[in-house]
Amino acid sequence: MPSIRDLISAIKQREGVEAAVVLGRDGLLIDSQAMEGFDAEDLAARIPGIIGPADDLGVAASRGLLLTMVLEHVDGLAIVSVLSTDVVLLVLLAPTGNVGQLLYELRRNREHIAALV
Repeated sequence: MPSIRDLISAIKQREGVEAAVVLGRDGLLIDSQAMEGFDAEDLAARIPGIIGPADDLGVAASRGLLLTMVLEHVDGLAIVSVLSTDVVLLVLLAPTGNVGQLLYELRRNREHIAALV
């Protein structure tokens, strides 16, 4: 059975992926692979602060809790995927990355990915 490290490695090898970070809902880093210049611990620490309000919005809009969030920034994309009540995946993509295919695969394989953690 593949490990979380195998998952991170497979995601990081995709074209356009600059960082793949697995973290706890508390913001503590579990595992990561990132290009030079990215501080995975700092990135992980910032994610819980955006998941809570996104959950609140989903509840207020009768959509439920957050599963996936895509944030588009000037220099690329950030995908936040809640894998379980305890674990979150953050993927940073260059502007040229294939976000559609990655989102499809994350959604289709969410349960298998969560089982690795």
